[in-house]
Amino acid sequence: MAIISAVFTGLVFVVIRQIGNKDHPIVVVNYFMTMSFVVSGILCINYWITPQGWEWLVLLSLGVTGYYGQVYMTKAMQQSETRLVAPLKYIEVIFTMLVGVIWFQEGYTFMSVSGILLILVSLVMNVYVVNQKKNLK
Repeated sequence: MAIISAVFTGLVFVVIRQIGNKDHPIVVVNYFMTMSFVVSGILCINYWITPQGWEWLVLLSLGVTGYYGQVYMTKAMQQSETRLVAPLKYIEVIFTMLVGVIWFQEGYTFMSVSGILLILVSLVMNVYVVNQKKNLK
């Protein structure tokens, strides 16, 4: 599932970049969220658990913040090169792990922390290499 997700995420980034400024970012996000709603709705039909109490507020906050995050990610993809913006998506892994540690007192293995370090090193190297190529031109 992780590999399939990564492939589709990459395809979405490429398609958004190809669309460019032809469509408003909200139009792109609307299609993306509609497809996500339909696919996830079908996949969870047998496993649905109705949220209770404060869980509705949590779901609403996830929807609102996800919407704005997607709008700004789409704007970034439309206005910049995919190879510069796409790697920044991996920062969400770091934030997710930090939230897990702070809010849920989760612990992570050496391999998990090594993975975070690899993400950070890759992001820095990507920026460095892109800047070097720009300086050569």
